[in-house]
Amino acid sequence: MGNEVKLLEHWRELTPQKQQKVLEFVELLKSEPETTPAESDFVPQTPLAKKLWSIRQKAIAAGLQLLNEDEIELELAERRGGFRES
Repeated sequence: MGNEVKLLEHWRELTPQKQQKVLEFVELLKSEPETTPAESDFVPQTPLAKKLWSIRQKAIAAGLQLLNEDEIELELAERRGGFRES
């Protein structure tokens, strides 16, 4: 039995509320960027790195949009009352 058939069988057993949750989850999965091979191969070595990696993975799973380096610098400047582009 293929995955699509299994999914459809399970779908039919769900309440409308749970079907809506499934749809929302699928949308979340679709919006997540695909992991790069270098990122998926990363293994934190220190206890702090393991803790930070865990926090990062939970944030990504929750749908939090991570900032790039430029966005972080801009946010820090805004929070500190520094330079702002108009």
